[in-house]
Amino acid sequence: MSITQSINHQDRLLTINVNDSEIKNALPGVHVTPCFLDPDNGVWVIRARFDAGTTLPRHFHTGVVHFYTTAGAWHYVEYPEDVQTAGSYLFEPAGSIHTLTTPEGAEGFMIVEGANVNLNDDDSLMFIMDAGWIERTLHAVAQQTGQKMPRYIKPGAAVGFSD
Repeated sequence: MSITQSINHQDRLLTINVNDSEIKNALPGVHVTPCFLDPDNGVWVIRARFDAGTTLPRHFHTGVVHFYTTAGAWHYVEYPEDVQTAGSYLFEPAGSIHTLTTPEGAEGFMIVEGANVNLNDDDSLMFIMDAGWIERTLHAVAQQTGQKMPRYIKPGAAVGFSD
């Protein structure tokens, strides 16, 4: 078999522009543009913008996270000396636990494998956020608020776009 026989033919490149649209307040103070949502394999890539004063629930990662900050500044409550600013790249190993906060506001791209297990103050389960939860939640928020659901890449039997 030649290499050209094993190549996946594409009619178009699988590309999106994150500036086209986002879902505002997917969570309070968090605006999300989905880039790649793969519930079958537990991988999600999003662009997130955080309003000033936003603090996410403390959460535990079941898989690794890559976070590239493109604007603003944020840090984990547990690591106040490690402020992430535009140009910062952060690798989070599976099993890490922390609380994101952004006094000034920030934005960046996340590549996440697995889930965020979000916790209440007493360590009880708040909710689990994974690629499927994000997909369902973004669609629900868009429908409830009259926002346009951004186009994103959605793999499956035939890789393609969400629409």
